[in-house]
Amino acid sequence: MTLRNLKVALAGAGAFGHKHLDGIRHIQGVEVVSLVDPDLSKARQVADQYGIGHVATNLQDSLSRPEVDAVILCTPTQMHASQARQCLLAGKHVQVEIPLADRLEDALAVVALQKSSGLVAMCGHTRRFNPSHQWIQQRVQAGSFKLQQMDVQTYFFRRSNLNALGQPRSWTDHLLWHHAAHTVDLFAHQAGSPIVQAHAVQGPLHPELGIAMDMGILLKAANGAICTLSLSFNNDGPLGTFFRYIGDTGTYVARYDELVNGKDEAIDVSAVDVSMNGIELQDREFFAAIRERRQPRSSISQVLPCYQVLHALEQQLQ
Repeated sequence: MTLRNLKVALAGAGAFGHKHLDGIRHIQGVEVVSLVDPDLSKARQVADQYGIGHVATNLQDSLSRPEVDAVILCTPTQMHASQARQCLLAGKHVQVEIPLADRLEDALAVVALQKSSGLVAMCGHTRRFNPSHQWIQQRVQAGSFKLQQMDVQTYFFRRSNLNALGQPRSWTDHLLWHHAAHTVDLFAHQAGSPIVQAHAVQGPLHPELGIAMDMGILLKAANGAICTLSLSFNNDGPLGTFFRYIGDTGTYVARYDELVNGKDEAIDVSAVDVSMNGIELQDREFFAAIRERRQPRSSISQVLPCYQVLHALEQQLQ
């Protein structure tokens, strides 16, 4: 039996919207049928580039289309929770890019709505899907590697509102509620143990952006593993996140889809999954969960503990 194509709307034609559209090109049985962006000319340009038939400036215009099965939200952080609820209320499965929310009460509201709707709702915690981190997770599950410490550096040079393509943003990024979310979730996932202690310090707030540009976070899991996380928007050097895994049987350093051991020798992770593209793998899981009528890895319920930790850290910093 041939399954019909899943028809998807994508909201947000910026840097991450392009990443999802590029990934979906490699996934059979999925068709992006609607693109939403407040900038209509940009939406039309991207839609032409990817062969998308419908464009809109308002998410509700896409949600009202009966052929749309699911939505991927690549919109500003501050809109994630409200738009995720909007999608669920419209009866659409939804994948929201990280973070799920920038306040715990909003994350809890989305989780409650998902449970009552029975729809698939997933958050784009991409590090769970990168082959480098999957390689570590497979060894944790096999019992051949026990995490003792993660040392993580998340560094960008972002003293103004620019996106990953260096284009102006209409919203302000956040070290705690966005970038720390990747590591807080990944640490608990890789340790296989919930976080029981969390502490944070931050540097001065930026006078215009109103956010801390430097931050340090220390975490401890119930099984004794610890994590140190340094974050900065002031770093003028290699950009992105470097994860050092220190365990009982080895040391590994992961950066996106690359992995080396403690002696800087490359580890081949090309056979870990069907792709080396973490975003594509994330999308594959979302669509598979819809077809198989199950909850996905990185469901909003699974990642909720991360946002509870972020909330506790925010309370400390205030």
